[in-house]
Amino acid sequence: MAEKAKEKWTEIELLPQWEEKYYDVYTARKHGKWVMLKTLKEKYKADPRMQAMFEKEFEVRYNLSHPNIVMINDYEEVPGLGLCIITDDVYGTSLRTLIDTKAVTPEHIRQITTRLVDAIDYIQTNHIVHFPIRPETIIFTENIGNLKLIDVGFDQAQQLSPAAAAEDIQAFGRVLSESLAATPEPPAYLHRIADRCTSGRPYASVHQLRMALARRSAPYLYIAIIAFLLLMFAILAWLTYYVR
Repeated sequence: MAEKAKEKWTEIELLPQWEEKYYDVYTARKHGKWVMLKTLKEKYKADPRMQAMFEKEFEVRYNLSHPNIVMINDYEEVPGLGLCIITDDVYGTSLRTLIDTKAVTPEHIRQITTRLVDAIDYIQTNHIVHFPIRPETIIFTENIGNLKLIDVGFDQAQQLSPAAAAEDIQAFGRVLSESLAATPEPPAYLHRIADRCTSGRPYASVHQLRMALARRSAPYLYIAIIAFLLLMFAILAWLTYYVR
């Protein structure tokens, strides 16, 4: 039985750059397919409270389904590691690495201001209790660069508290601010939004935040519409004149 388990799991490798507060994270092959493994750090493995928290995290996250949140597939014993939460393979580059190397691009910013906001909205809608969102918990996948949020929850509340909702907005502001600082010529309006998020009076909801992010593009849309209408009016006037 033990031999079969070993054959099932191969190429297990620790990912120290993905280390979480209570967990070690590994990449591995399960029956030849790449997956990620998350297990309690050695000093916590014998703690009943930590074991209960780990199991609760699996129960809470197993039913989550969002394109920008890493999905949990299973919870089982892995040789040499013990009980592990098994997730999709989301190997890639953390936002922290991109910030530290000044490699944040406009595309990364676009995903932070759209897909990360969508993921936060989904977490809040499902009342997921989680650690603060940080650049370390945001991954851009290796092949297509899709944003994925990891370490997204360890419990589920009956109702989201205003304080928890505000913390998500503030955390988003901190992430955005750090990302903008590592981007060449970032848009000024995003700095203002990041500052508002981290101020003493942040946006009251993700909806308000989303509206603030979308509103910036509205003037350009109106200008384009007006320019188009003026052009059509000029063409119509020209045709009317020469038809005569």
